[in-house]
Amino acid sequence: MTTATPPLSGTQHTIRSGAYEAVIASTGASLRVLRHGDRDLIVSFDADEVRPDYRGTTLAPWPNRIVDGTYTFDGQEIVAALTEPERSHALHGLASWVDFAEVASTESSVTLATTIAPQSGYPWRVRVETTYALAADGLTQTVRARNLSATPAPFGTGPHPYLKAGPAPLDEWMLALPAASVLEVTPDRLSPVALHPVADHDPDRFDRRAPRPLGDVQLDHAFTDLETDAAGTAVLRLTDPSGVGVEVTWGAECPWVQVYTGDKPDGATNPAHRNGVAVEPMTCAPDAFNAAVYDYDAGLLVLEPGAEFAASWRISAL
Repeated sequence: MTTATPPLSGTQHTIRSGAYEAVIASTGASLRVLRHGDRDLIVSFDADEVRPDYRGTTLAPWPNRIVDGTYTFDGQEIVAALTEPERSHALHGLASWVDFAEVASTESSVTLATTIAPQSGYPWRVRVETTYALAADGLTQTVRARNLSATPAPFGTGPHPYLKAGPAPLDEWMLALPAASVLEVTPDRLSPVALHPVADHDPDRFDRRAPRPLGDVQLDHAFTDLETDAAGTAVLRLTDPSGVGVEVTWGAECPWVQVYTGDKPDGATNPAHRNGVAVEPMTCAPDAFNAAVYDYDAGLLVLEPGAEFAASWRISAL
């Protein structure tokens, strides 16, 4: 008996509810397709394609970067593999290229899971389980982590979808970003420097609390001090001049959000240049595994042995 070889992005899981359809690829538990009616809400990729640009992947056990791949935890200096060699950082955790197995599924939801094995750059065993669920209000992803190790483990998580507001070019999309502070980074390596109020630090670029067109602004920055409703929910909206759009909502478990306008060094000659806006709610700041060196709260989570943690976010059509 032969077993069919799965496509390059892994086993495909299609879920549907009302006008929504999503396809999740098992490699990295990646959101590969999200549609509402005939409209794409994210930048998709082909099933039989190595996932480009971390599109839609689940970030764990850290989102964003560990500067120089080096951190100290519980008195031990640890060196992780430099998965962003051009900047010499450890990028986006360890789960992005792991195959997640199906745990449960319905017509409108699927739960996938993997266990991060102890290794030299992260010597803990952590089970990561994620559920994608469609409903009338959109697609909700929930990530749950459990520390299976005998010692405390640092942990962080987040998603990496590239959103599409509508048919107009990205420069014409309106961005409403409910954040009062932005993390300054070095221009070459994107290493954290300092936290600033958006009202005082290049506000034309970073203060997006009132919706404004993106124009030619380039963003690859983390924001915090989020404005939320009474339930602690933050809402980021991207809207197209045609009147459609997409929004991401998330709770207090993610006090940070990374926003990246998808700028490529080779510019418009690259088909992926500015074709979507990556919106990444995060449980912690960039380089949070080195939280002690910063004068702001980087939000590092520490999971005690046997402890569990969960965070959720939702993508909805406007």
